[in-house]
Amino acid sequence: MKKYFALFLSLSTVLFAAGCIKETRPQGSTLTAEQAFASPTALEAMVNAIPSTMTTTNMLGFDDDHFDFGLPSFHIVTESMLQDYVTLGATPGYNRYYQWKANRFQGADDTFYSGFLWIGYYKYIKGANDIIGAIDPATASADVVGYLGQAYAWRAFYYLDLARLYEPKENKYTEIPASILGLTVPIVTEKTTETDAFNNPRAKREDLYKFILDDLSNAEKYISATDRNYTRPTLAAVYATYAKAYLEMGYWEDKAEYFNKAAEYAAKGITQSGKTPLTQAEWEDPANGFNNGAANNSWIWGLKVSAENLGNLQTFTSMMSNEATWGYAPYYLPGALNKFYEAIPATDFRKHSWIDPAYAADPASKQPYDYKFAGTDADKANFLALLADGSMPPYASLKFRPMGGECSNYKPGNAADHPILRVEELWFIEIEALAKAGKIGEAQSLLNEFMSYRITTGTPYDCSAKTDLNVFLEELLFQKRVEFWGEGVLFFDFKRMGHGIERGFPGSNECGVFQMNTEGVSPQWNLVIPVLELNSNTGITNATNNPNPSGEIDLYEED
Repeated sequence: MKKYFALFLSLSTVLFAAGCIKETRPQGSTLTAEQAFASPTALEAMVNAIPSTMTTTNMLGFDDDHFDFGLPSFHIVTESMLQDYVTLGATPGYNRYYQWKANRFQGADDTFYSGFLWIGYYKYIKGANDIIGAIDPATASADVVGYLGQAYAWRAFYYLDLARLYEPKENKYTEIPASILGLTVPIVTEKTTETDAFNNPRAKREDLYKFILDDLSNAEKYISATDRNYTRPTLAAVYATYAKAYLEMGYWEDKAEYFNKAAEYAAKGITQSGKTPLTQAEWEDPANGFNNGAANNSWIWGLKVSAENLGNLQTFTSMMSNEATWGYAPYYLPGALNKFYEAIPATDFRKHSWIDPAYAADPASKQPYDYKFAGTDADKANFLALLADGSMPPYASLKFRPMGGECSNYKPGNAADHPILRVEELWFIEIEALAKAGKIGEAQSLLNEFMSYRITTGTPYDCSAKTDLNVFLEELLFQKRVEFWGEGVLFFDFKRMGHGIERGFPGSNECGVFQMNTEGVSPQWNLVIPVLELNSNTGITNATNNPNPSGEIDLYEED
């Protein structure tokens, strides 16, 4: 097998100097209530601006490489560091996430890439801090107290992501000094002064998780139990964040106490939400599939995306929907790793998220499934023509549909809602937590029950024979990979469970420049704090940063 280094070097010419990015650092609130939050209307606008900021094109100053569109882009970043999301096109450079897929340019000095998530999350934290710092719950109206609860929920969500992204895990590729094990990220609150920010070390995980749990306690106190609007954090979303935090804490010392809490909160979240797993019709809907939280009873939390805040190329739909003819996706062709796809039973309707080889070879046969395509008759004919001439290869994704099934006009087609939390994730958290707490029988029963929503014909799914904990967890993770492919959920599972990646093997359909395997934790899952933070925060140094993982994984070479 060729190593394709020349091709990769040609792709690297699109890089831009770190100096092109406006250097910022985490800051706390510097505005007073009198200055900027004088009325409930102003506060409501600030609360609504939080999700808007998370979905707006070019909001963070990284527009040159066309991946600057907030949290949905962060989710593609983390998917790119795993194994099942592959590049099927002949020109891999159209995948604007190649630097993460290839484990290049991940060091502190590569600010254009290492700074993307860091700057984004702390910008979002700043928005939450401003709201928290402006509201006194003792004197505020019920509506304003509700805004405060949302801000606490958002901040807990951001910090939990940061904790899981940056806490280093030992691996076989980079040496992790004992002095940084258990360190996460600096805590910046509404009370953090500029002087504090200049010397703000990485928090110990115990301290940050306590901070997260305290924020969740406040969110639980202030958010109305009757609010089930998926476009903002609800009480069910708060319970879900509790469950995720306790699940991570359980793995620190294999504590049943924390696993039981994770299972408890996951179950509470399911009940509180009133949500149910997606049906087959909802999953495969060519107009509303994974783009419209109002069109199903699964989404607990998501981002409502406005067409006015979007460009044509820098959007989740452009990057992930092969039916969006204006986007990058039809050029680099996101799809499923063939080994992963072939392991999914034919009776599992989730397998219809990707084009089967038999269908790609002869679309007219409609075998093994008559796929539902988005758009007009002309759009469908165009897609079938791409299949017929081989331009659209087997395993290409059909999971994420353009909004409303619009395949040609980017304005309406790009305005797709983005999922943050589906009720299905709570099922998986509860199952994993029960298994880790020693209740594997309950976990098996619950996974069997969940899979009855996914395998509705033929022989029912049954994992009862998988009584060994590690074997069961491997099966659970596989089903979660099928369920959440492309949604930005799975990175944290792979890192928490120490599951390696396998993209390189004989017959792999992954692009050659991305074919790499790891034994256990990938070194790039320990994200590196960018140099712009080190330059402005003396509390973090090279010695207390995560090691640069760039190039530490060899490309696969066939014997």
